[in-house]
Amino acid sequence: MINGGNNKLFTIKKFVKVESVEEAYELNRKKSNVVIGGMAWLKMSPHNYQTGIDLSGLGLDTIEEDEEEYRIGCMCTLRQLETHDSMNRYFDGVMKECVRNIVGVQFRNCATIGGSIYRRFGFSDILTCFLSLDSYVELHHHGIVSMKDYLNLNLDRDILVRIIIKKDCRKTSYMTQRNSATDFPIIACAVSLKEDQWFISVGARPTRAALVTVENKLSSQSSKEEVSKFVDKVIEEFNFGSNMRASEEYRRQLAKVYVQRCILGVLKGGQHDN
Repeated sequence: MINGGNNKLFTIKKFVKVESVEEAYELNRKKSNVVIGGMAWLKMSPHNYQTGIDLSGLGLDTIEEDEEEYRIGCMCTLRQLETHDSMNRYFDGVMKECVRNIVGVQFRNCATIGGSIYRRFGFSDILTCFLSLDSYVELHHHGIVSMKDYLNLNLDRDILVRIIIKKDCRKTSYMTQRNSATDFPIIACAVSLKEDQWFISVGARPTRAALVTVENKLSSQSSKEEVSKFVDKVIEEFNFGSNMRASEEYRRQLAKVYVQRCILGVLKGGQHDN
């Protein structure tokens, strides 16, 4: 039993360190079983599980790179993403930016990329950021699907193996607003520009992130007024809601502000140097 003080959180009767992804997939098809990563989110729910499935022996805790893409294993931690020099250089620092406010370094040393992406949480900074990039999810059963398609995919208890991000020379920017430094975001905005297309992702709406693709009609010479009008039309494509952290209207206004700041940042950043 895993607990915090006198509060029971969850129990696992049996622990299995699997030797293959196929073994993990077969075990995970039973609803009474669960995949164990860093347990950052799992420990928040008071469920009783029959079997805990440990993927730590499968070598999925590395970030691989070649000329075309980055491949992030599902067991990589948020801290690995935060400190990966190559990805942060290539994507204008958004990897560090999208995780730096997630609790603290100790938490980010435990929480895994797979756990953050698999559940498709509405508050996920990482999902919001990756959605604005040319990114894909590799699943054991479903294969490789785009991050956008993954948002609405019926997972059928599949196993997330790795995340793939293509190197396509896009410029990127990420911003978020929180009520306190380590709280969940009340809005998260990611923007990227590739050639003549903007890819604009807004998360914590409070539902999961959504992506809008828009033809670029701006330039580095565009005024703030021109950018503001452009952003107003983009924000109309998103739905917002209310919860205990923020109202629908407040989120909409924040999204306008942060998407505009992200776009201005990208426009001022010049061409990608890779």
